[in-house]
Amino acid sequence: MPGEEVMPSTLRRSPRKAQRTWVKAHDSAAETYGEGRRAHQTAFAALKHSFEKVGDHWEPKEKRGPSDAQAARGANRRPTGTAGGVDANASKKHLYELAQRLEIPGRSSMSKQELVDALQKANNRQTARRRAQP
Repeated sequence: MPGEEVMPSTLRRSPRKAQRTWVKAHDSAAETYGEGRRAHQTAFAALKHSFEKVGDHWEPKEKRGPSDAQAARGANRRPTGTAGGVDANASKKHLYELAQRLEIPGRSSMSKQELVDALQKANNRQTARRRAQP
């Protein structure tokens, strides 16, 4: 199944380049591994090198590269948790600015990891709200 048809709603609300990145990686992975979970994971891994999830969509990252420890380790190692599209390798200042945009309460006293966790939760809430809309 072509990536255009199975593209997640968060990507449909994102820049065209993010959509192309995901579709190209998905379609290549689907040819190699078959359609399904692995193709989607591969597509998101490729996307996370250039984009980060902000609220209910994806935005270009300031600096290209892995977004969290799992992405940096690669697929050949035992999986660890991911940051769900949040660029956990970004500076604390950048994470704080995103938390401001998403109006996360208590952000000024949060550690970097707490900001990552709070951003991930805020992103999930906004995505769920957006999907629930008619």
